This record gives sequence, C-alpha cells and structure tokens, in this order.
Amino acid sequence: MFNLPNILTLSRIAAVPVVIALLYVAPPLGNWLAFSVYVLAAVTDFLDGYLARAWSQQSALGRFMDPIADKLLVGGLLLALVAVDRIAGWTVLPALVILGREILVSGLREFLAELRVSVPVSTLAKWKTTIQILALGFLIVGPAGPVADTTDVGVFLLWGAAALTMITGYDYFRAGIKHMKETGAGA
Repeated sequence: MFNLPNILTLSRIAAVPVVIALLYVAPPLGNWLAFSVYVLAAVTDFLDGYLARAWSQQSALGRFMDPIADKLLVGGLLLALVAVDRIAGWTVLPALVILGREILVSGLREFLAELRVSVPVSTLAKWKTTIQILALGFLIVGPAGPVADTTDVGVFLLWGAAALTMITGYDYFRAGIKHMKETGAGA
C-alpha cells in the first residue's frame, strides 16, 4: 500500500502548504525557498508514476492520489500567486481557465469511471502540464530572478498553458459526451 511511488505522491501533497507559506517569506529568500520546494514537488510528479511503472508498483491508492496531488499543487499555487499579486489583472483569466478545466476534467473522469471508461492523458495534455509547471516556477521566482524579474515569462507561459488547457479540456469533454451518448447517460 505505502510504496515509494505513493510516498512521493503524498510528499507532493505535503509540499503544497509549505510552498504557499514560503511565498510569504521576505524576498528574495522566500521566492527561492518556495521555488526549491516547488521543484522537488514537480520532480515527484514525474518520479512517482515512472517508478510505479518501472517497479510494477502501480496501486489503486496511487491512481487515486496522483491527480489529487497535481490539482492541489496547481490550484493552491495559482490561488496563492493571486494572493501575493504575482498573478494580477488580466492574468487572473488564464489562472481561472486552468482551475476551471481541472475541476471539470476531474468531474468528468469521476463520472466516466462509474461507466468503467478510462480517459487516457493525451500528449498535448502532457505538454500543457509541462508548460504549466514552468509557468508556475517562473511566477514563484518572480522579482527575485537571478538576472531580471521572471514574472513576465511566467505570465506568457501561463497564457500558453491556458490555451492548451482549453484545447485539451474540449478534447476530454468531447470524449465524455460521446461515452454519455453511447450509454444513454446523457439523455
């Protein structure tokens, strides 16, 4: 039940309040400490699934907790970055798009799971996640960047992630509607 991949997933959940709290530590120390913990959490996102497959330690707990850990990290960080004014003005819009898609896709996956339908992650969704992870990293560092303020790079990437979020969200929604029609659940 508690193998290394599952422990890595749970550590990502535990990292969320730590990263958020560190955003409130005075810059530049707070920015870099928050970024360091965030990078460790992002690495666990890759490692937990990779190790589970490589070591044949995939589990129901891991399949359940991994998407929750991802959504807590992304959602918590987006909200915290709004709270510390790293995401402000029109940039709140892509953050809302990303949050909205995460909630909708989670609900859709839960519904389809009841129908015993699996919705695999697309390659485009993996790119969306990668760009999103990079965007959040640049936004965390923000004005404490080593050469310049990295907030603008983070904002640019956040808009890119939001665009991919809309495309992949539509793809998931379309697949979900298809399965609902096939089973009569959409009637």
